Amino acid sequence: MLDFLAENNLCGQAILRIVSCGNAIIAELLRLSEFIPAVFRLKDRADQQKYGEIIFDFSYFKGQELWESKLEAKPELQDLDEEFRENNIEIVTRFYLAFQSVHKYIVDLNRYLDDLNEGVYIQQTLETVLLNEDGKQLLCEALYLYGVMLLVIDQKIEGEVRERMLVSYYRYSAARSSADSNMDDICKLLRSTGYSSQPGAKRPPNYPESYFQRVPINEAFISMVIGRLRSDDIYNQVSAYPLPEHRSTALANQAAMLYVILYFEPAILQTHQAKMREIVDKYFPDNWVISIYMGITVNLAEAWEPYKAAKTALNNTLDLSNVREQASRYAAVSERVHTQVQQLLKEGYLREEMVLDNIPKLLNCLRDCNVAIRWLMLHTTDSACDPNNKRLRQIKDQILTDSRYNPKILFQLLLNTAQFEFILKEMFKQMLSEKQAKWEHYKKEGSERMTELADVFSGVKPLTRVEKNENLQAWFREISKQILSLNYDDSTAAGRKTVQLIQALEEVQEFHQLESNLQVCQFLADTRKFLHQMIRTINIKEEVLITMQIVGDLSFAWQLIDSFTSIMQESIRVNPSMVTKLRATFLKLASALDLPLLRINQANSPDLLSVSQYYSGELVSYVRKVLQIIPESMFTSLLKIIKLQTHDIIEVPTRLDKDKLRDYAQLGPRYEVAKLTHAISIFTEGILMMKTTLVGIIKVDPKQLLEDGIRKELVKRVAFALHRGLIFNPRAKPSELMPKLKELGATMDGFHRSFEYIQDYVNIYGLKIWQEEVSRIINYNVEQECNNFLRTKIQDWQSMYQSTHIPIPKFTPVDESVTFIGRLCREILRITDPKMTCHIDQLNTWYDMKTHQEVTSSRLFSEIQTTLGTFGLNGLDRLLCFMIVKELQNFLSMFQKIILRDRTVQDTLKTLMNAVSPLKSIVANSNKIYLSAIAKTQKIWTPYLEAIMKVGQMQILRQHIANELNYSCRFDSKHLAAALENLNKALLADIEAHYQDPSLPYPKEDNTLLYEITAYLEAAGIHNPLNKIYITTKRLPYFPVVNFLFLIAQLPKLQYTKNLGMICRKPADPVDWLPLVLGLLTLLKQFHSRYTEQFLALIGQFIRSTVEQCTSQKVPEMPAEVVGALLFLEDYVRYTKLPRRVAEAHVPNFIFDEFRTVL
Repeated sequence: MLDFLAENNLCGQAILRIVSCGNAIIAELLRLSEFIPAVFRLKDRADQQKYGEIIFDFSYFKGQELWESKLEAKPELQDLDEEFRENNIEIVTRFYLAFQSVHKYIVDLNRYLDDLNEGVYIQQTLETVLLNEDGKQLLCEALYLYGVMLLVIDQKIEGEVRERMLVSYYRYSAARSSADSNMDDICKLLRSTGYSSQPGAKRPPNYPESYFQRVPINEAFISMVIGRLRSDDIYNQVSAYPLPEHRSTALANQAAMLYVILYFEPAILQTHQAKMREIVDKYFPDNWVISIYMGITVNLAEAWEPYKAAKTALNNTLDLSNVREQASRYAAVSERVHTQVQQLLKEGYLREEMVLDNIPKLLNCLRDCNVAIRWLMLHTTDSACDPNNKRLRQIKDQILTDSRYNPKILFQLLLNTAQFEFILKEMFKQMLSEKQAKWEHYKKEGSERMTELADVFSGVKPLTRVEKNENLQAWFREISKQILSLNYDDSTAAGRKTVQLIQALEEVQEFHQLESNLQVCQFLADTRKFLHQMIRTINIKEEVLITMQIVGDLSFAWQLIDSFTSIMQESIRVNPSMVTKLRATFLKLASALDLPLLRINQANSPDLLSVSQYYSGELVSYVRKVLQIIPESMFTSLLKIIKLQTHDIIEVPTRLDKDKLRDYAQLGPRYEVAKLTHAISIFTEGILMMKTTLVGIIKVDPKQLLEDGIRKELVKRVAFALHRGLIFNPRAKPSELMPKLKELGATMDGFHRSFEYIQDYVNIYGLKIWQEEVSRIINYNVEQECNNFLRTKIQDWQSMYQSTHIPIPKFTPVDESVTFIGRLCREILRITDPKMTCHIDQLNTWYDMKTHQEVTSSRLFSEIQTTLGTFGLNGLDRLLCFMIVKELQNFLSMFQKIILRDRTVQDTLKTLMNAVSPLKSIVANSNKIYLSAIAKTQKIWTPYLEAIMKVGQMQILRQHIANELNYSCRFDSKHLAAALENLNKALLADIEAHYQDPSLPYPKEDNTLLYEITAYLEAAGIHNPLNKIYITTKRLPYFPVVNFLFLIAQLPKLQYTKNLGMICRKPADPVDWLPLVLGLLTLLKQFHSRYTEQFLALIGQFIRSTVEQCTSQKVPEMPAEVVGALLFLEDYVRYTKLPRRVAEAHVPNFIFDEFRTVL
């Protein structure tokens, strides 16, 4: 019969593909379960209030139209729904595809069974497949994996969450309308079961059998599979465990499969007493906590509680006397094997001859170790014991007492066993690779000795007192030939012949009285030794390695091992060289990957890479987690070093008096620093001893691990310092901003200095790591803060700054800001609020309007530069940009609301426009016309002023930030500053030239040059925030005239002083001049330039008309409003860097000259 798994055996390949797919689906489900968006759980009040009306469970399908009409009735809900869709559609689709693949899996399996029954595969029926060894294994695995999938889904992805995700996918995706979509079937299969994985949660009735029966499966197939599992050893594992007391361990994998598959036929669990007794006697006579797949553990005492037959059958096993007996037995075994393994691991004990002579003994020791570890780990774990179940608690306490359980000793046994296994495997691999060469060498040596002896008896060789003996000469020649004729490939015959040759050599020594001649004896003994070596060498077989692989399986501890993390870390902290022993344990754990990958590999499936990457990645993350204790301990010592260096050790001056030498020596503190530094370098040494290791398919480089660990610890501490250091009390007078920044600056400086100090002892690039990580923390926090202003949020897994190995911690917000950068920004905005303060441009300082005290100045920005560096200032600048955009968008919607939808305001504006056109003329009776227009629109100016001043205030802050960045860039990296400025000028010149003559080159659409250089220019402060376009705008009617009216309505609130320029008249009615000018300027910049043109023309007309009126009424000095309007024009030209003629086009020169004499 054709090999079942051969490429051309369609029947075998089809079921192999199904099983391979099953393993891949489980890996995908486990991977996805870590990425469930928190909002689908609707755990906290905020989420419930915000998303409660757009996230539905399956009740949605009962009243679909009703729910959708509710949504359509509220535009803000629709908006939220759309935003939610944009942010989550990608991850929801990924979940849906995983759910769909589970359904597809069972449909494919059912189709395969139908094909078998209908004879599609010639000569193959269900019975013949189950008679074949591979076929039997694959059919059992196919059903078992389906059960595992369902259990994993229910354990890792709660029922309500699944329903919400499926409904969201149904509502948001286009797939629901396609005819081939099997959405209904998937929903039926995966609807909530009522099961909860929370400890202490009650189990739903008929769970999981009712869940397993949602898709019907051929009953004959189920019962045949159960029959096979009950009777056969389908994986031939018993041969690896010859001792009868190890039988339940040998059959453990099969027992797990049987446990899962029995739920497909619950009648056996309920009523078939004889079958259940047989199953328990065979598989569970001495164990009741089992691992079903990659470390998912189940306690049968709890799982089989509802089933009568199963519960009765298990009672013998759970009888307290049996529990006591098993616990005591394993306690004794583990004590015995522990001393054995410690003895074997002594330096120089495991030599090649010793190993070859004692293979069976060593394997027995290994079996005992692994069986004891397995039993003790599984039966003492907390995860398999519900603390509320009295009986389980009682059994567990009994085990802990009788087995004298001590997790540290068990862990020590695991470590030593892993180390012993590792050494043995390496030795065997080495011996196998050299096996033939050694055999040939021994054969050659033995044959040569015999030839030499033959020569001795020829009487030709001068050897003391050996007489010539032709018979012996011929006999030894014959033996030499016999030895040479031994054939390596036919090991059995060669072995037999070798034994006969050894006997012959012993006999010749006795019969021919050759003992008297010592040299001849020596030759014979040597030859016998070589022949013995040949027998040993021929016995080195691959089977030993395979047995070790089977016996050493640690997949049951894939999740349990986590409970030993603290013990591992403690032992590393006490003795860093422990890492080398742990390496063997991690490699032993990696052998668990064989289980899911075997079939995927056999099927040549493309999933091999992603599945092995997932499990290897999980394991590497665990290795990192354990070894993180090293950087943690290093940082603890570092903090002490920082304290000593900053507070205790005095800087030694360049010259000092001899009698003061003792004071400066400070031997105590210096010795302490040296001791701590030495401890740090010992930790480094510990991790670097681990050697580069292949964990699964991921190469783990200890140097990289150490660096990542140090980065992780640095990120954790710096992020916490930033979070804690920048929390402000908004009621504090004066503001806590400067003192907090100074304090944080000192903390950051301490980190920086100590990091610089330590880099040589740990052999890392301290400054590089410091800059990369601090910039990452700040950029990530800016990104999270800006998410508030974005419709499509950047999730953690999409962020280029967040990392899985070196995660940036998230803290719960303490106010409306999400992160420290938001709190810093809002605190700056609070203390420089234009309603409370007045910004004096010449002094770059903000003063309180009422008390006239200084509030803050440009020193604030140099302090931020010192504390948070360039990244901090740059991040703050980015956040301000988002805030300006938000303000401008709010302004536009307000403009629509209070101006374009208000008839009276529109009529007033129309009348005014008629009165003042054409704009080149002078308005007669101007005072009255302007004042009446202002009076009629009075109510709209308060919100208008607030919006404009906010934008202006933020623009002032952006200017200060740009100045600070540019200043520090020119100081700290003058070459970069010069290069950027020149490149910028050259680029602009080229672009201008292109617009003059389009044949000249210009950056193409896909060229990122302009985009990239902008980021550099902004970081170096080489840009003007006032020229920025923040939003795209449409045409707005009356826009210039509204802004003009707004400006002249504000002018009476301001007065001009010679020293300070324009300042507010009454603090009760606050207006700050510079935010007003810059706010208006920014606003106009967002629109077409003709609006600005019209706006300036209106101001010019206002100035001309008012001056004309004053002259005719013979008022000698220039009115205050005109002074204000002219100052506005002056400032406008100054800040936009436009030529003067722009202003002079609207106001005659002589008025400006007159105005200067007033100034």
